[in-house]
Amino acid sequence: MNLEMLPYKNINLKTEKILEQLTISSRALAELKGYANTIPNMHILINAVTINEAKDSSAIENIVTTHDDIYKVLTESGYKEENAKEVVDYRNAIWSGYEQIKKDGFISTNTIVKIQGIIEHNNAGIRKLPGTELKNSLTGETIYTPPQNEKDIREYLKNLENFINSNDNIDPLIKMCLIHYQFESIHPFYDGNGRTGRILNILYLVLNNLIDSPILYLSKYINETKQEYYKLFKEVREKNNYEGWILYILKGVEITSKETIKLIEKVQNEMRTYKEEFMSKLPKIYSKKLLESLFYEVYTKISYVEKACSVTRITATSYLNKLEEVGLLESEKIGREKIYKNTRLIKLLSEN
Repeated sequence: MNLEMLPYKNINLKTEKILEQLTISSRALAELKGYANTIPNMHILINAVTINEAKDSSAIENIVTTHDDIYKVLTESGYKEENAKEVVDYRNAIWSGYEQIKKDGFISTNTIVKIQGIIEHNNAGIRKLPGTELKNSLTGETIYTPPQNEKDIREYLKNLENFINSNDNIDPLIKMCLIHYQFESIHPFYDGNGRTGRILNILYLVLNNLIDSPILYLSKYINETKQEYYKLFKEVREKNNYEGWILYILKGVEITSKETIKLIEKVQNEMRTYKEEFMSKLPKIYSKKLLESLFYEVYTKISYVEKACSVTRITATSYLNKLEEVGLLESEKIGREKIYKNTRLIKLLSEN
């Protein structure tokens, strides 16, 4: 077993550069945590952010789709587009992991295996056969051969689990950098390691109360800096360049925190503008519950409004048709079902 067990020995986690960036990243993350709590309905933000994360994380694995296809799949109206379905399953995996650690109070190997199973739609579990290699998705170059023996993989995972849940003197953000490197190096599954590892990042931040909800994701940052990611991943192994790797991930936390704050501001502004127009054009049917339901999944169905507003199907249908008449929604027939689109919110999320 060539891969070192955690905690790594003889590395300096408190260099001047690391401590400087850690201060900046921690401040940005704390600002995001506080700002997120100003959203009236946190699930609106979580849904928006997790969809973008699922899309970006899947794109790293060359699973490319559109926001439009993703939202159509989310309506559960029988719309089928395989890449969009994979992205939606990724979001479901995020939620499953989040709910599990909130219940357990720790991150277990079983939870990680469960997340990967949801992403890949199978129960193959941990690798049992040799032959897995890590390749640079840009060049096809083999950059690393992970542990091949199932017994070794399980030993590494047990060590990783202990490190994740241990109380030590390592700052949680720095630990997240090390956890991400170690998990990707173990590469315990046949498929889905990258996406599972990126979900593990957010679960660790939630577990350590650095954020309250799963709203910070590094996938867009990694996707935009792929070459640097692979380069630094390789340099940790070949040159012990832990500082470069940690600085890269911490910088990602800073950038992504700031971008997510901007997204929150945009969603809040859009809801405010939408509310004013809604109250002006349709004062008799306006309600806070109805407004929030239009921002919850961006695609709305009659049944959603029935449930959210506790009204009959006839009333829900009337609400949605009136909103379409005044230009606040657009409808589309998907199969036998009619869905109503909040096109402004879709545009906003597509731009982020």
